[in-house]
Amino acid sequence: MAVAKASQNFVPIKEIRNGVVVLKDGGLRAVIMVSSINLSLKSYEEQRATLFAFQNFLNTLDFPTQIVIQSRKLDIRPYLALLESRIIEQTEPLLKVQTREYINFVRSFTESVNIMTKKFFVVVPYTTPAAAGGVGPLQDIIKAFRPKKEEKRAEEVAFEEKASQLDERVAVAEGGLGRLGLRSARLGTDELVELYYRTFNPGEITGQIKLG
Repeated sequence: MAVAKASQNFVPIKEIRNGVVVLKDGGLRAVIMVSSINLSLKSYEEQRATLFAFQNFLNTLDFPTQIVIQSRKLDIRPYLALLESRIIEQTEPLLKVQTREYINFVRSFTESVNIMTKKFFVVVPYTTPAAAGGVGPLQDIIKAFRPKKEEKRAEEVAFEEKASQLDERVAVAEGGLGRLGLRSARLGTDELVELYYRTFNPGEITGQIKLG
């Protein structure tokens, strides 16, 4: 009889700390949220210039990256709740009626039409050769006989060294995005937790991630 596994066993993330995603294989990931450019509003020459600039940006990177686009149905509930509170505060009867009619219109419109929002992310990785190739038997033996306090300190030093390398890659990526005229913001720990929670639980909405 097959034993059901907890869904968390299929999530490759070990922990999220100091704005860094730590994978179970030892690799690190940073996530940058990026603004977008509407090419359809630009002239043909501007479109070509933007595409060439993006091509140059990719060519300057000496490490792999992932570009992720998330589409979500717009959650209109916070906006409607704000309008409801305005009705309570409003003293003019006519404005109360107009606000109520507007709320009903917005609610009816969003129920009949799927309004989607898109968010754009650049995922910057850092994986050491040891993490990529796995830990061998010799390393397991050394780890078993090393004092726990010493082992914990060694792991902390290794994390800090890898995180420093990751920071340098993030700086390169953000610099290239800035030259494209794009705004970017690296996600912190809380924002990463929210992002991945919403990714693995698409039916739930816990908040909004905004560019600074």
